Amino acid sequence: MMQATNKADGNPIQMIQLKVKKLDSDLKVWLKKQPAAVEVVLVTAGSAVQGGAIGALMGTFSSDVASTMPTPPPGLNPEAAASLQQAKAFAGGPLTQARNFAVMTGVNAGITCAMKRARGGKEDLQTSAVAAFGSGAVFSAVSGMGGPNVLGNALTTGFFFALVQGGLFQLGKKFAKTPTEDKDYMRSKSMLEKLSLQKYEKNFKKGMLTDSTLHLLNDSSLRDVQIPPGPRLLILDHLKSGCCIAGQKMSQRDPASGYMPCCV
Repeated sequence: MMQATNKADGNPIQMIQLKVKKLDSDLKVWLKKQPAAVEVVLVTAGSAVQGGAIGALMGTFSSDVASTMPTPPPGLNPEAAASLQQAKAFAGGPLTQARNFAVMTGVNAGITCAMKRARGGKEDLQTSAVAAFGSGAVFSAVSGMGGPNVLGNALTTGFFFALVQGGLFQLGKKFAKTPTEDKDYMRSKSMLEKLSLQKYEKNFKKGMLTDSTLHLLNDSSLRDVQIPPGPRLLILDHLKSGCCIAGQKMSQRDPASGYMPCCV
């Protein structure tokens, strides 16, 4: 722990990152202690400021594009006018983009915060979809991209945002979820990584050599899962050398049973 602290002290970037993480953590803890209305307002405002800053930055690159777009003439077809307005909404200058992004991020974060608070901290597909619908609908109304049919286009945009964000939520959940099977091989995986023998992880799984069997491993069991002699010797030597679990050194191989201590 002392070495990690010293390394962080010598690296200004790591020190800043640690301070930012601590500040963010402390802020979240403080917000949870506040009334629901206070938390929602502060989260909405904070996210709106962040989104506005990002939008302003993006608007500096699209301001020239927006300035070249013509102003719709009075007799222009309503559908064509709406299409032109939509293009301007996504290609406006810094102020326009700052407003649009502030609305999207602020409303999204506010609704998410309110639903999580009301549902006991639960964040699922329903929360994500509702927040996205709200941010999309408000964005459509504020940006003017809805044209003459404000309500209809707000609902359409809201549904589109909900569909996209809901799909991304499910996709992220699928990739972030750790399979239950892998939880049974975490210590085995750690051991194989230390020995640079990661490619034999599948052999462990094929033979169902879970973490609970590590102290029982011997040459015969490793040979049965088709691990070559060299890697077998490395694994057995690593287990034989003993290891620390919960800060205590485990005993060496038991001469009576022939079993080896679990080591990661």
